[in-house]
Amino acid sequence: MALNLAGELMPDSMQLDVVDWRDIPMFDADLLAQGVPASVQGLAERIRSADGVIIATPEYNFTLPGAFKNVLDWLSRGDDQPFAGKPVAILSATPGPLGGARVQYDLRRVMLFLNAMVLVKPEIFIGGAGAKFDASGRCSDDTTRQFVTAQMTAFEKWIRATAAMNAAR
Repeated sequence: MALNLAGELMPDSMQLDVVDWRDIPMFDADLLAQGVPASVQGLAERIRSADGVIIATPEYNFTLPGAFKNVLDWLSRGDDQPFAGKPVAILSATPGPLGGARVQYDLRRVMLFLNAMVLVKPEIFIGGAGAKFDASGRCSDDTTRQFVTAQMTAFEKWIRATAAMNAAR
């Protein structure tokens, strides 16, 4: 729902393309030795070709969901790392009051290792998320909508600034 909210509120020049990564296998060095699976290669290519990446994640046990960390582990392999120099925005939503602050801390560390260009501010932590989205999944909280709009506007500018920095290299 948080990712859909970002897509709804992003500037007209941006378009949301949601990735389904459920077919990514568990990371296994023996499997990697046989070659990167096609599902991982396809996801890496989609990331490489995107102008920017928005990551919306819940927080599980104070950190990243295991399946999502597995995807990042796969994507970190290889010489043509898809997140290198890529603009990334992060938002999180949880039923608890912190809104995913701990998952974002851990995710920001992982993205730093992947050489991603993570948007620093505004940060989006949607706490008490169950009360901020209606039964159809639409955000009914004006403050949350304002924060996400501000982040998407900043992300559009960050994508342009990062592209200019990458072009100057």
